[in-house]
Amino acid sequence: MKWLLQFFTWWSGQTLNTRFNTWRTGEFVGQDEFGNVYYRTRGGRIDPALGFERRWVIYPGESEASNVPPGWYGWLHHTAKEPPTRENYKPREWQLPHLPNMTGTPAAYRPPGSTLNSGVRPAATGDYKPWSPGA
Repeated sequence: MKWLLQFFTWWSGQTLNTRFNTWRTGEFVGQDEFGNVYYRTRGGRIDPALGFERRWVIYPGESEASNVPPGWYGWLHHTAKEPPTRENYKPREWQLPHLPNMTGTPAAYRPPGSTLNSGVRPAATGDYKPWSPGA
């Protein structure tokens, strides 16, 4: 089934073309705690069209960019020269552990007063006058 998904879907891990391109031109750089695997062009070769090396990630399941931790995000976007596996990357004391995007899940943020938030909605403060037809 997984082999068949590589033919027809791009959101379920890597496509067949990405697998072939990674095998042909990619160099393994590292893997994070979520199972994401990171690659760059073999030998750090500079892409003539871009002017810098190509870097990419292959997700273990659904392709969700919010699953990339901060250290790897910096490397993928060329703000860090070395990947977290090759440098002594330590999160700062104020950094929280990485969480993926929770939008659309029961753990999503719901601000006070949201109709989706549990509890009672606060009463109007008097600066709101509802519209009524014919008034």
